[in-house]
Amino acid sequence: MLEEEWAHIRQLYIGHSPSDRMHIADFVSGSFAGACGVAVGYPLDTVKVRIQTQKQFTGIWQCAAATFSKEGVHGFFKGMSLPVTTISMTSSVVFGTYRNCLQCLSQARGGGCGPNTKLEVFLSGMAGGIAQISVMSPGDIVKVRLQCQTESKRGGINVPKPKYHGPVHCLLSIIKEEGFTGLYRGALPLILRDGPSYATYFLTYTTICEWLTDSGKKRPDWSGVMLAGGIAGMAGWTVGTPMDVIKARLQMDGARETKRYKGFFHCITETVRVEGARVFFRSLGINCLRAFPVNMVVFVTYEVLTSFLRAGPDSIDPPRLGFE
Repeated sequence: MLEEEWAHIRQLYIGHSPSDRMHIADFVSGSFAGACGVAVGYPLDTVKVRIQTQKQFTGIWQCAAATFSKEGVHGFFKGMSLPVTTISMTSSVVFGTYRNCLQCLSQARGGGCGPNTKLEVFLSGMAGGIAQISVMSPGDIVKVRLQCQTESKRGGINVPKPKYHGPVHCLLSIIKEEGFTGLYRGALPLILRDGPSYATYFLTYTTICEWLTDSGKKRPDWSGVMLAGGIAGMAGWTVGTPMDVIKARLQMDGARETKRYKGFFHCITETVRVEGARVFFRSLGINCLRAFPVNMVVFVTYEVLTSFLRAGPDSIDPPRLGFE
C-alpha cells in the first residue's frame, strides 16, 4: 500500500519520464537546500553586511560583540523571514537551471558522449547564477536594509527607532520611496557577482567530487559531498566578494543618509579612492567562514532530496558528478 502511495506521489509531483523527473526534482530539492543554508548562515551574513556597509564596525568579533550588546540575539536575525522565502525560490532556480542546462548541453553534444565537460559545468553554473537575479534582487535589498538597521526596538524614549518595522514594511517602503526599480538597485553588481561565482561554485564542487571518488566507483561518499560543498562555497565567495561589497553599498546608498554614489562605476572608483582596493576583500574572511558550513548543508540536502525524489526513500545514493 505504501509503495503504491509513493508511486502516486512521484508521478504527481515529479513526472512520469526520467527527463520530467530531472526537471522538477532539482527545482524542489534546490528550494529546500537553499532554505536550510539560510538558516545555518544568516547570523554571519548579518555581520558580513554590516562590515561591508558601516565604518563603525572594524572586524568580525567587534561587529558581533557590538550587535549582541546593543540588539541581543535578535539583531543577528533581522529580516530573515523574507530571505528564507526568496532564497528557497532563488536556490530552486539556480539548481534547476544548472541541471537543465547540463542536460541541454549534453543533448546538443550527443547523448552518448559521456559525462559533461568542465566547460559545460562552468557555463551551466553561470546560467543558474544569472537566472535567479530577477527573483533574488527584491528579497536581497530588503535583507540588506534590515541587517544594516542597528537601532533596537528595545530602546528608550530618546533613542532613535528603526526605520523599518519588518520585511513587508521595508518592501513597501522601498516601493513607495524609490518605485519598483528600487527593488533592483544593485542588480548589475549582483549579476557580476553571481554569474562568475556560481560558475566557480559548481565547477569546484564537481571537480572535488571527482577527486574524492574512489577508483571503480561513480560517486564519492557523503563525507566527500560535505567537503566538496564547503570548499565550493568558499571558492565561489572568493570570486564574488568584491562585487558583493559594491552591491551592498549601492543597496544602502541613500537609505540612511544622502546619496553618495552616482552609479555602479562611481561607487567602485569612490570606494577605491576613499578606502583603497583592500576594502573589496575586507569581508572575505567571514564570507569563507560562513560559506563552508552553509554550502556543506546545501549540497547534502540537495543531493539527498534529489535522490529521494528520483528513486524513492530506499534508494538514496551519493551525488551524480554531472548529467548522465
